[in-house]
Amino acid sequence: MPLKIMLKKKQLSAGRVPLLLFLCRMISALEVPLDPKLLDDLVQPPTITQQSPKDYIIDPRENIVIQCEAKGKPPPSFSWTRNGTHFDIDKDPLVTMKHGSGTLIINIMAEGKAETYEGVYQCTARNERGAAISNNIVVRPSRSPLWTKERLEPIILRNGQSLVLPCRPPIGLPPAIIFWMDNSFQRLPQSERVSQGLNGDLYFSNVLPEDTREDYICYARFNHTQTIQQKQPISLKVISVDELNDTIAANLSDTEFYGAKSSKERPPTFLTPEGSESLKEELRGNTLSLECIAEGLPTPVIYWIKEDGTLPINRTFYRNFKKTLQITHVSEADSGNYQCIAKNTLGAIHHTISVTVKAAPYWIVAPKNLVLSPGENGTLICRANGNPKPRIGWLTNGVPIEIAPDDPSRKIDGDTIIFSNVQERSSAVYQCNASNEYGYLLANAFVNVLAEPPRILTSANTLYQVIANRAALLDCAFFGSPLPTIEWFKGTKGSALHEDIYVLHDNGTLEIPVAQKDSTGTYTCVARNKLGMAKNEVHLEIKDPTRIIKQPEYAVVQRGSKVSFECKVKHDQTLIPTIMWLKDNGELPNDERFSIDKDHLVVTDVSDDDGGTYTCAANTTLDSVSASAVLRVVDVPNPPFDLELTNQLDKSVQLTWTPGDDNNSPITKFIIEYEDAMHEAGLWHHQAEVSGTQTTAQLKLSPYVNYSFRVMAENRIGRSVPSEASEQYLTKAAEPDLNPTAVEGLGTEPDNLVITWKPLNGFESNGPGLQYKVSWRQKDGDDEWTSVVVANVSKYIVSGTPTFVPYLIKVQALNDVGFAPEPAAVMGHSGEDLPMAAPGNVRVGVVNSTLAEVHWDPVPLKSIRGHLQGYRIYYWKTQSSSKRHRRHIEKKILTFQGSKTHGMLPGLQPYSHYALNVRVVNGKGEGPASADRGFHTPEGVPSAPSSLKIVNPTLDSLTLEWDPPSHPNGILTEYVLKYQPINSSHELGPLVDLKIPANKTRWTLKNLNFSTRYKFYFYAQTSVGSGSQITEEAITTVDEAMASRQVDIATQGWFIGLMCAVALLILILLIVCFIRRNKGGKYPVKEKEDAHADPEIQPMKEDDGTFGEYSDAEDHKPLKKGSRTPSDRTVKKEDSDDSLVDYGEGVNGQFNEDGSFIGQYSGKKEKEPAEGNESSEAPSPVNAMNSFV
Repeated sequence: MPLKIMLKKKQLSAGRVPLLLFLCRMISALEVPLDPKLLDDLVQPPTITQQSPKDYIIDPRENIVIQCEAKGKPPPSFSWTRNGTHFDIDKDPLVTMKHGSGTLIINIMAEGKAETYEGVYQCTARNERGAAISNNIVVRPSRSPLWTKERLEPIILRNGQSLVLPCRPPIGLPPAIIFWMDNSFQRLPQSERVSQGLNGDLYFSNVLPEDTREDYICYARFNHTQTIQQKQPISLKVISVDELNDTIAANLSDTEFYGAKSSKERPPTFLTPEGSESLKEELRGNTLSLECIAEGLPTPVIYWIKEDGTLPINRTFYRNFKKTLQITHVSEADSGNYQCIAKNTLGAIHHTISVTVKAAPYWIVAPKNLVLSPGENGTLICRANGNPKPRIGWLTNGVPIEIAPDDPSRKIDGDTIIFSNVQERSSAVYQCNASNEYGYLLANAFVNVLAEPPRILTSANTLYQVIANRAALLDCAFFGSPLPTIEWFKGTKGSALHEDIYVLHDNGTLEIPVAQKDSTGTYTCVARNKLGMAKNEVHLEIKDPTRIIKQPEYAVVQRGSKVSFECKVKHDQTLIPTIMWLKDNGELPNDERFSIDKDHLVVTDVSDDDGGTYTCAANTTLDSVSASAVLRVVDVPNPPFDLELTNQLDKSVQLTWTPGDDNNSPITKFIIEYEDAMHEAGLWHHQAEVSGTQTTAQLKLSPYVNYSFRVMAENRIGRSVPSEASEQYLTKAAEPDLNPTAVEGLGTEPDNLVITWKPLNGFESNGPGLQYKVSWRQKDGDDEWTSVVVANVSKYIVSGTPTFVPYLIKVQALNDVGFAPEPAAVMGHSGEDLPMAAPGNVRVGVVNSTLAEVHWDPVPLKSIRGHLQGYRIYYWKTQSSSKRHRRHIEKKILTFQGSKTHGMLPGLQPYSHYALNVRVVNGKGEGPASADRGFHTPEGVPSAPSSLKIVNPTLDSLTLEWDPPSHPNGILTEYVLKYQPINSSHELGPLVDLKIPANKTRWTLKNLNFSTRYKFYFYAQTSVGSGSQITEEAITTVDEAMASRQVDIATQGWFIGLMCAVALLILILLIVCFIRRNKGGKYPVKEKEDAHADPEIQPMKEDDGTFGEYSDAEDHKPLKKGSRTPSDRTVKKEDSDDSLVDYGEGVNGQFNEDGSFIGQYSGKKEKEPAEGNESSEAPSPVNAMNSFV
């Protein structure tokens, strides 16, 4: 497939071409390569490769070395001129020429002087093809002359005058560097007021007394000779006006003073430059320096502007406190008027500097070497610019072209030489000289006429390996004259490459911009000219790129912890990568805390120095990839330091501190604490918090406290340790700001008043001698205040007071300085006494069998003699109406708070006689009881029978024994027994209902089925209704004939094995059931059943906690067939319908023996029998087995 070549004229950098052994395709830049194989055969005119600078300043203490190096074929010979005439080095024994070079070495260290060899030198390098010449090298020895001796008088100035201390250094070569120092070789400080000018003088805009010194010394440093010269010290004394008057009167006359300007404030004037305008000329490419220094009082400030333009942003710099404006790399565009403005509070002055930028010659197009073949054409172009416009002159082999031998193949056209139909005799070296008044340029360019067949310089069968999707560069360095044409082929039978994806460079290199896998193969380069042809094969392999498929990730870790970076690399299988970890582009620290494990870099015990950028670099011979991640090490901040107290006032102080290192987590706030060394030494209290950007806090203080402060810093990680404590600061004493709190007046006896308060702490005392002024008087009387001052205590007792009288009370703090503000009065009462009267007109109304309502008349307030706390009802059961229980029961108490005159008595026993009385209660205790009032509760439903047992089971009968209900709650009328059979599949049979007289406690059921389980439901009845039921199960005995058959079966081996298997299975099931029930927690049952219990029990639900084998429905319904039988034999007891919780205040309280209030009624009650189904223990395996029968 033909491929089209793109003839792009590209120049390749050294980084893209391994060997730059090629000739430039363009005629104007063709050069013979420095290939040894070519240099042996090809001739080439000389070319200057190295020479000394045009202005060559030498050290007179060392030998003089004037360089001149050149190349050519055959090697050139060298000669020199000095000051325009031939320099015969053979006649001077001190001058030698370096072998194989034109460099001169003048041995002045043995003898001779450097000044002898000053002059203008030029080197010529010549061979059979022409002559090349060097620049004119001006050789001058460096000079560092001494200052001329002079007598410097001391300078005395008034405060505020201006001053210029002259330096005037000796003229050296090169110019000296100037600086001012003192006798101790310390540089003198400079500022906007005092600064050094470009000429080396020291300028004072105004002098101050601190400028007085005797050692103002100007130094000149000559770098070339490494010497420093020193001027004589200058003495300056600055005196105030008063000192000046005294000095004048004592010693001096006015004419002896330096300067005459007044020391009063004045507007600016310029010390340099003088006048309002000046001129400045600078050469193109140099740095333009403009200077304006002004004097005045106050010190002027300098500003710079460019008229009709702006200062270049990236090339403008201000030096010497903006007194010097510098513009680097100036060009003609920087010419113009620049204005400096000096300004202070009294006025402004300006100076205009007109800048002109001149230019020494500079190249636009420098001539380049030509390599031509016989009969070809070419041109040499020498184009330069400058200000003024430079003159162009041509030389050939070092001789002006006007007087050189004529060559018919060349024609001169100003800055261009045109060559046509050249022959070998046309070979020569041409020099172009461009000059104006500011300098010159000299360039050598040869014309070399050669006839050579093509040669390929790239090694044969070179292998190139390139990463896929990158550019592939296949070299074909060549030479030939005339210039050969280059063609490339792929494979052995391919045609010339003419595809757009290929690019042919001028040096013969073939570029594949985006190499793919199918680019692999053998490529052939062919070079042709009219004298012959050459070819070369190279090979290309395409490799997969190296990639990092898992890059390290940004990490923030706390100091002392561990961090891991992961770096997984995928690469071409034929390339072996090298994995390297770097920290901040350098090697990892040599520390055992850093370890590399396969794809991971692990750093343990991370420290602050470990923070930075970690880079995983994977390198092969063809490519390299890297990925970086930043590790930020954080920690709690370092503590603040340098605590300082300023602005110390009586009640405030300013605290300043320096923050510690935030450890890479910004400080969010500072916490300030204080210690009171006088009252609570060692105990630190919170004072204030400020934001993390503040380093100063204004703190409010209390009087008479010996303060110390400390500061803690806090960031996202945590809080720093406290700083060192600040210095102590003792505030002055003052009268107290506060009075005691929690002031109360309560009597402990009927004839006293106990006044208590919470005393001030030492911090609140504000001064020494803390005491309290206690004042009191009766609230409703006209008595004056009675006061007493007591020590620092918290209680004062007033005796001889009337019983329970209101008092106004005040407690005021005072110390040795004075009193606290007047306190507000607080009301209290003198001591209480027991109430004198009982509530009257007590009335009782029975609501139902367990609830009664009591009413009474209130006791008069005067009879209460204290704070009314409520009324207390004592009630007790005198006897049961059934007279079955005639023992004494302790009284129960129910309290009703406040002024309430009625209340409910819950939880009464039905069918019982009760008595009660009412008493009023105050803070001292109870008053007398009212007359006892009796009442009777009606009948209720009984509780469940106390027990139910089934004894003497036979083949067809069962005997039931029971105990009567513990709480009959009336007269029992009869018992009701219900029962039904349960078959082997746990289905219930028909229900049988049986009435039993109330005086019975035993009953036998006959005509039952043998070997059958029965379930029994049993409860008592009064005239009101049925009570709670109790349940039980029992089994009749087995028939003897069947038992004998079972015995016969039981003796069989198969039956024994079957039973063992069944038993094992049952045991496993029991264990599973037991574990599941224990795992699910305890199974509570209903706390109480309805008064009319139903034999049909609801299945247990998870949300209400009822047992899950039976369900409740309507009263007295039998269990449904197919329902499960309960596995326990517990008895449930009927709870009371009424509860203390159901009634208002006082229900939760009672009074103990000491009269204190308790929130529920008390008194011993008969112990109730255990209620059925209230155990929360897991069922036993025996009961569980019944469920599986």
